[in-house]
Amino acid sequence: MRKWVSQRQISTLAETRLSYHLNRLLQNCSNSRALKQGKQVHQQIILHGLDSDPYLTTKLIQIYVDCDDSGPALHLFDELPQPNVFAWTAILAVHLRNGNYKECLQMYREMRVQGVRPDMYVFPKLLKVCSQLSDLEEGTQIHGDVIRFGAGSSLHVCNSLIDMYSKCRSVNEARQVFIGMVERDVLSWNSMISGYICNGFLDSALELLSLMELEGLEPDLITWNTIMDAYSRMGLCEAASEIFDRIAEPNIISWTTLILGYSRSGKHEKALCIFRDMIRRGFVLPDSDTLSCVLSSCRQLAALRSGQEIHGYGLKIRTGLGFYDSAGAALLTMYAWCKRIQDARNVFEMMDKRDVITWNSMILGFSHLGMHNSATEHFSDMQMRGVRYDQITIATVLPVCDLKTGKQIHAHVIKKHFNLPILVWNALINMYAKSGCIGAAYAIFSKMGARDVVSWNAMIGGYGMHGHGRAALQLLQEMKQSGIRPNSVTYTSVLSACSHSGLVDEGLQLFDSLTRDFNFTPSMEQFACVVDLLARAGRLQDAVDFINKMPIDPDGSIWGALLAACRIHQNIQFGGFAAEHLFRLEPDNPGNYVTLSNIYARAGRWDDAVRVRKLMEGRGLIKPSGYSWIKNEK
Repeated sequence: MRKWVSQRQISTLAETRLSYHLNRLLQNCSNSRALKQGKQVHQQIILHGLDSDPYLTTKLIQIYVDCDDSGPALHLFDELPQPNVFAWTAILAVHLRNGNYKECLQMYREMRVQGVRPDMYVFPKLLKVCSQLSDLEEGTQIHGDVIRFGAGSSLHVCNSLIDMYSKCRSVNEARQVFIGMVERDVLSWNSMISGYICNGFLDSALELLSLMELEGLEPDLITWNTIMDAYSRMGLCEAASEIFDRIAEPNIISWTTLILGYSRSGKHEKALCIFRDMIRRGFVLPDSDTLSCVLSSCRQLAALRSGQEIHGYGLKIRTGLGFYDSAGAALLTMYAWCKRIQDARNVFEMMDKRDVITWNSMILGFSHLGMHNSATEHFSDMQMRGVRYDQITIATVLPVCDLKTGKQIHAHVIKKHFNLPILVWNALINMYAKSGCIGAAYAIFSKMGARDVVSWNAMIGGYGMHGHGRAALQLLQEMKQSGIRPNSVTYTSVLSACSHSGLVDEGLQLFDSLTRDFNFTPSMEQFACVVDLLARAGRLQDAVDFINKMPIDPDGSIWGALLAACRIHQNIQFGGFAAEHLFRLEPDNPGNYVTLSNIYARAGRWDDAVRVRKLMEGRGLIKPSGYSWIKNEK
């Protein structure tokens, strides 16, 4: 019996074949990221009436997502009556890529409500979202879903969990995931090592590297770069350099990490040498991070010529305004530190005015140059243009504000932001202290929910500035009891407070305890504080004896403190002794000549006063003009 095939069956067969071929074309477009061709296939799907096929629609969504064209992908997704897990995964990727982290989590919740079972491709995207938001609570809940839906054995998911917990400051949970993994790859080890480093457990990171090698797993370039970063953060630049030498083909991250390590340790000349070596070898071109890092070292060294060379080099390798968009902030501040304000303004004009970093760098440049009005004017201009300030903006502009403007900014940020970051609170303490409102400064300090070492230093420095030495000493004790470890700035501030308050015995006792009990190596600033402490109290001979016993050669700050005290106590003998050293160390500083000349004049030794003045004039120096900080009120 002949078997007849109906016209409908023939039509269905043709549709199936067409659907199959269109699906193959879509897959090829997706693999090659061919958006134009994918759109042509999309037109054919519509033309043949196959746009209601959920399988083809899902494939189309994937193409648009892969080609970073999210509009059509979202539209097609909304048209699907029952999206499957593949469609949901693609849309989650869209929100993740566009930074819509809250929407991404909301979409996942909706997916779960609709009964779609998540798989091992969904969870890494969600965990990435939690990492970006530093949302440990949400991340922990998603970890629970990972276990519930049997994705806990997935290598990719476990690596994402390690990354999420590490970035959410929960390194112990990250380690528990790492220990419990059935298998680990190099990424697993790198993620755990990086997690230790990001959370400050540098020794643990180095121990893990040793364990990795013992287990026969060869570290890759990412591993070595991560370990270099660990050594750099520990200030062990030579160890980082040894790791660098072990890398057969260092990439730009390797070079930048090494340069940054030396720059962070204050070894800016070495940082510049490494940069020049990189350029000389010619295998790797610097990127914006490298150039910004090197420009920062140029700024610290006031190496204008080197900074200008890097400026020219950057324009050569980055066309258009790309160089200014990426390294403009570092370039601008370099020029400002070198007192080249017009060059800084020129860079500012080339930068993107919609970016808050542009304004922050210009405000910082004006602040460094003492151009306080220009700094506050640019802050106002920034607001008028609708650029939203950040915590860096506020922390930069507050130190240059007068009390009235500072109070206005304080009220504004409190109104706009319920929870201010520590950085802004610290800037407010500093502003009120410098404006003479030490009570207001302490009121802010006492209400802070969390304090860092800068908070304590700002308050201690404020007390010292106003002569409240005993309050500064008391705050130092409270700081130690709070668990915050004082740093070099803390001790300098307390010693300065003792000096300005006449607490000689207390200051000397603190200095002695630092060197005797805490194995602390004093800085030049701290030696200068002790000299100032003794000299201000009139114990000039003790100050000179202290200088002679210093383990390092005294610089201008030491002899300057002694000379200033000699002017107060009208001591000609030690004044002349201090001035002789200053004339040798700072031959071009007219202030030292003027101070000694005034000491002689007040003692009636006019010949000596004239001699010093002629010595100053013979070296081509002039007395600096006086400046008044008094502003006429209308």
